[in-house]
Amino acid sequence: MRRDATHSCVISQQEVQSFIERCLTTVGAKPHHASSLAEVLVTADCRGHYSHGLNRMDMYLKDIQTGVCAVEGEPVVEKESAATALVDGNNLLGPVVGNFCMNLAIRKAKEVGIGWVVAHGSNHFGIAGYYSMQALKENMIGMSFTNTSPLVVPTRGKERTLGTNPLSVAAPAKHGDSFVLDTATSAVALGKVELNERRGDPIPDGWGCDPEGHVTTDPKSVLTGGGLVPIGGSEATGGYKGYGLGMMVEVFCGILAGAQYSKYVRTWKVTDRVANLGQCFVAINPENFAPGFNERMSDLLSIQRDQDPAEPGSPVLAPGDPERLNMKKCEEIGGIPYHINVVKYIVRTEKCPTLSIQLLPCDNVVSV
Repeated sequence: MRRDATHSCVISQQEVQSFIERCLTTVGAKPHHASSLAEVLVTADCRGHYSHGLNRMDMYLKDIQTGVCAVEGEPVVEKESAATALVDGNNLLGPVVGNFCMNLAIRKAKEVGIGWVVAHGSNHFGIAGYYSMQALKENMIGMSFTNTSPLVVPTRGKERTLGTNPLSVAAPAKHGDSFVLDTATSAVALGKVELNERRGDPIPDGWGCDPEGHVTTDPKSVLTGGGLVPIGGSEATGGYKGYGLGMMVEVFCGILAGAQYSKYVRTWKVTDRVANLGQCFVAINPENFAPGFNERMSDLLSIQRDQDPAEPGSPVLAPGDPERLNMKKCEEIGGIPYHINVVKYIVRTEKCPTLSIQLLPCDNVVSV
């Protein structure tokens, strides 16, 4: 990374939150729904997941403007037991559905030790980790999963029949420390390919394939007829394992919740019909199991982090550590660093041209 005030800018978290909320309410979202979505997007950017933050706002606006995503109503429980629930998201914004379901899962876990909640009728909910981390506040394990539009080509195939189907697992340790896995089951999220295309950069080998199923470094080829590949890449390098994980998420989400699944989910960013995504939220109370969970969790994290690194200066990190480092950087510079092209693209978004963003001084900002 390098210092480059020309291509980078910093925006305060409060300004980004407010900007997103104003854009959403301008197109008809309820204020509390807009706040829920804005918080997820800002959290993603603060944690360094730029593919799922401000960069995604235009998609949510388009869904609301076209009427393909509902702005009225709230999620509804259709069926439940002491530990489980089936929720109808009523086609509302994904974070509205996600918060409702995760809160319900946590309440059930407090009562019976585990809460397993699935939803149909949902939409894109941002980073999966936002929901799993809610359980950490209650000293619980949290898990979240979602299916998505078909963007991933399965091992040996050339047709996109699975989504990026992310999953997240968060587990508490001592003194506020935690394990937070938040990952797509594709090699990368589509947003990262989009960001590279927007910046004019090639993508690393192993991110995606062309329309014939061959690995490519051209982001445009991936975005126009090609697709993403599963975690692991090709069959020779273990891509079938990522393919299997993607199908597992589909079992928990589209299949279990009775939502759309696989190739039946609408095409990415095509708003000709509702998404009807399936999502799954789980909370587990460690108090219902062996004592000393947090202590063992801290030890597990220390075992990994305390190793002598293979490369001096590049310490071994646990899942969630890179995000914590990114959040610390945001605190130090007083806001979130963005590539200026991303900011220019967003402020030109229809319905938001009159909403200003206050840029902070960029003299000491590293490019992203």
